Amino acid sequence: MTDSFRGPTTPALRAAIGPGLLMAGAAVGVSHLVQSTRAGAEYGLALVALVLIGCLLKFPFLEFGPRYAAATGESLIAGYRRMGRWALGLFALITVSTMFIVTAAVTLVTAGLTGLLLGLELSITTLSALVLAVCALLLALGHYRTLDRVMKLVMAGLALVTVLAVGLALAATLGEPAAIDRLGDSLLHERLWTGVTLGFVLALLGWMPIPLDAAAWHSLWTLERARQTGHRPSLHEAGFDFRLGYLGATLLAVAFLLLGALTMYGRGSEFAGGAVAFAAQFADLYGAALGDGWRPLIVTAALATMFSTTLTVLDAFPRVLRAILEDAGDAGDPEHGAADRPGHRARYLAGLVLIAFGALVIIDRFGGAFTQLIDFITTVSFLAAPVIAWLNLRLLTGRWTPEAARPGPALRALARAGLVFLVLLSVVWVGWQLVGAA
Repeated sequence: MTDSFRGPTTPALRAAIGPGLLMAGAAVGVSHLVQSTRAGAEYGLALVALVLIGCLLKFPFLEFGPRYAAATGESLIAGYRRMGRWALGLFALITVSTMFIVTAAVTLVTAGLTGLLLGLELSITTLSALVLAVCALLLALGHYRTLDRVMKLVMAGLALVTVLAVGLALAATLGEPAAIDRLGDSLLHERLWTGVTLGFVLALLGWMPIPLDAAAWHSLWTLERARQTGHRPSLHEAGFDFRLGYLGATLLAVAFLLLGALTMYGRGSEFAGGAVAFAAQFADLYGAALGDGWRPLIVTAALATMFSTTLTVLDAFPRVLRAILEDAGDAGDPEHGAADRPGHRARYLAGLVLIAFGALVIIDRFGGAFTQLIDFITTVSFLAAPVIAWLNLRLLTGRWTPEAARPGPALRALARAGLVFLVLLSVVWVGWQLVGAA
């Protein structure tokens, strides 16, 4: 097997495309609209290389999700169970520890944009409850098909508008020598090697371009797409779908960072702590680049993106919970957790209600501290990343994966380098915290 999936070879590719765009849609949310934009606004161009390195080193662990699903016909979660109950339990612990806060974080941004676009003077908790109720209803009635159709339209629209905004902002900056000098100086930012920056870097990379547990989400979506279309993707087809989504998510991460740098860096602007106020500032970024006449369209596009992200995340966690419960049984049955299993749909709906309610409680308690909540959960995701990376690497290179589907030497080397990077940065952060506490 080569280091990554080869190109598509059959007309069935179209039937396989979808899960990768869902992954990209989940990625282009808080990590891009919030964290990437903040990185550009606060540090200029200093963190561009780090964003690209983070995306590169996370690539293998996220690619392993669709690779395993295509090769075995089962999810990563079933694979963890094959490794042993300890592995499934470890992944379950990480999922349960983050699922409410992750859902709350993406919902907060969506609620803020909703209030801004519709001019609703409601509390952030009420706005969030409306967003969660609409998403839950769509998922309960529309199933996977709703996700698939919505995401393809939204991703295309946001990519077009974002690239246009960055291009116009760049053109304006090139005509301002002082702005060019500021951006050039940002590459040697004076705060780059401080503890505060280290904390922000972990928060930035925690969801850049997406948390590593999304590999399990992707494997579940790959299986669901196969069930919907009646076509099980080959390794080639699943790989093309993944790379398409991952490349798009990476490029948009850089685009949002550039937008923040071009329109806010060195201008004395800081992001607000509340979700609605942050949404207004985000819209102003585009307005500054494109003109105020574009502002309603920008807010609509951003809202559509965050709504689809919330929809995707709210679908992913109930699927994961259901898979954990079902695969906690006998992992020796390859049909374990199939859609016709008794109670399969009911478990999904119960998980949907649980996740939505838990997220709303978090929002009600901590929604006022928006940026702090975002930094907290993205940092937690980064600290959990080495564990998930190690589990995925062990599963895909071990006897549980067919030999022909195991990653080749180059991809294994990249995965090992990524694991070392994740571990070292986590150790440095923990050490910094201990020194600071002392």
